[in-house]
Amino acid sequence: MDPENIMDSLSKELHNALKSMSKVKQAQEKEVYSRIVKNLCASLGVFFNLANEMMPFDDDPEKEDIPF
Repeated sequence: MDPENIMDSLSKELHNALKSMSKVKQAQEKEVYSRIVKNLCASLGVFFNLANEMMPFDDDPEKEDIPF
């Protein structure tokens, strides 16, 4: 599966969970949504960390500034 599609899906789910959490009145339900939000953020963090680690390996010569 395409990582960009996964990240988009996770972002949409995170947005929906936050919207639902804002509408909930009971503390127990808010706790459930807060755990969902935490897990979705952790999942997105995996992709952001991976992208951050791969940045130095970008081999596109058009984008690189050659110092000489």
